[in-house]
Amino acid sequence: MSKTGIMICGHGSRAKSAEEEFALLAKGLRARFPDMPVEYGFLEYSAPNIHMGLDALRDAGVSEIIAVPGMLFAATHAKNDIPSVLITYQEKNPGLTIHYGRELGLHPQMIAAFEARILEALGIDHVHDGDLYDTMLVVVGRGTSDTLANAEAARLTRIVTENFGFGWSETVYSGVTFPSVGRGLEMALKLGYKKIVVAPYFLFSGRLIDRIYGYVDRVAAMAPDVTFIKTHYLSDQDHVIDTFVERIREVRTGEITETSDLMASFKDRLARGEVDIHHHHAEFRDPLDDETSAAPDHHHGHDHDHHHHGHDHDHGHSHGVYRHIAHPNGPRTMIDQGVCCCFMSQFPQEVIDDERARRRQPAE
Repeated sequence: MSKTGIMICGHGSRAKSAEEEFALLAKGLRARFPDMPVEYGFLEYSAPNIHMGLDALRDAGVSEIIAVPGMLFAATHAKNDIPSVLITYQEKNPGLTIHYGRELGLHPQMIAAFEARILEALGIDHVHDGDLYDTMLVVVGRGTSDTLANAEAARLTRIVTENFGFGWSETVYSGVTFPSVGRGLEMALKLGYKKIVVAPYFLFSGRLIDRIYGYVDRVAAMAPDVTFIKTHYLSDQDHVIDTFVERIREVRTGEITETSDLMASFKDRLARGEVDIHHHHAEFRDPLDDETSAAPDHHHGHDHDHHHHGHDHDHGHSHGVYRHIAHPNGPRTMIDQGVCCCFMSQFPQEVIDDERARRRQPAE
């Protein structure tokens, strides 16, 4: 009878705290799967690497491995780099079968985890309609070269904005794409909100989280009359663990549809020359052999994770009165101001000029 193990594949970070937090995630999954070995590993920067985690499962007598990307969205790392490592390993170990699951995506539990962090930062346990009409939400995504992954961060922003009824919202990114965190926060100030919630959609801590919080502090110093509220990153909440459990269950039961054969798809795309593989140390070196190798100098364009696969969240669509009909920037605004009014004329010229200038500048 075959023995199955679980492999959680992370990106890795130069921050030791991120390593330790990822280990807590694996610990939480071991509690959920007490009869199955659970290992984890990273693409780069951190130890253990993915190869080492796979070795541990193989040495434990596992013949089937369920590998799940520990990433929020499906960008380059989840779609190309991790499958490359897994395929290479499987070819070197023909007695082993590796199944690859989905990224975390915008699973309802991930949205719940994000919303829980916002409520926690606000110091409340629920929101009534209208409570946050005077508050702006700024969601910080990782930022990737994958347009669909970036769009998922914006989609998350809209879902949470509507669920909570924020007065306004914006999606910014910590790298690769636009708008950048610094420019996005500067633009947010111009909208006039006196309370701004800045919520990074990140799994764990690290240099990027520190940089994001640093930007918030810098912009806050420029506007002492505005209250900036920083939320905590997701970490190993039960909601997050629940999502990993669901992704593992999908593989075990064969319920994955759109991404049912990601590794085969990767092989096909590779054969057609449609993918660019980053040669991470996860494939060919043990970072414990050299203390410096866990933080190599080569940078691989950190296109952090993920894209969504059709969670429409249908909760019984009623065509009654929209519950945010009284929102000061909502549907009634079009009626009150006239549908034919020029949209851009609603903004001061300096805001329009600054926005145009921002678009001409490279991301931070």
